Amino acid sequence: MQISENAVVSIHYTLTNSAGQTIDSSIERGEPLAYLHGAGNIIPGLENALIGKQAGDKLDVTVSPEEGYGERHEQLIQQVPKSAFEGSEDNLQPGMQFQAQTEAGPRIFTITAVEGDEVTVDGNHPLAGETLNFAVEITEVREASDEEKEHGHVHGPGGHDH
Repeated sequence: MQISENAVVSIHYTLTNSAGQTIDSSIERGEPLAYLHGAGNIIPGLENALIGKQAGDKLDVTVSPEEGYGERHEQLIQQVPKSAFEGSEDNLQPGMQFQAQTEAGPRIFTITAVEGDEVTVDGNHPLAGETLNFAVEITEVREASDEEKEHGHVHGPGGHDH
């Protein structure tokens, strides 16, 4: 079966950045990633590159920021007072993440610096602005169940259990 809309696809992948550093790998976790093709479960650049492929295929995919996690936006980097973190002011550390409601909906922010009473937060995805390189092996392709199509994600092994 070829990968197309509403196929459940399982892939092993290794993701590296432009410097060749491994960012993520399903192989290291020992379990392939399962996703519902066409449901927006993975970044567009990778999903588009997999159309028409089948189990056993191996490919290298380079994904530009526009087809990945987008470009970095400096306006998403802000300084806020420590007092905005009620009850946590003394425990704030770079690398911590939190969710905040924005005009565009909920967004994950990462604390990048804590200096005095000021906290620098970054609302960009950690991989925004990065060209992503995937080494992919397709391990399985099957038709999605009606329930998976309705829910917009994979159920069972490698997916979500209800």
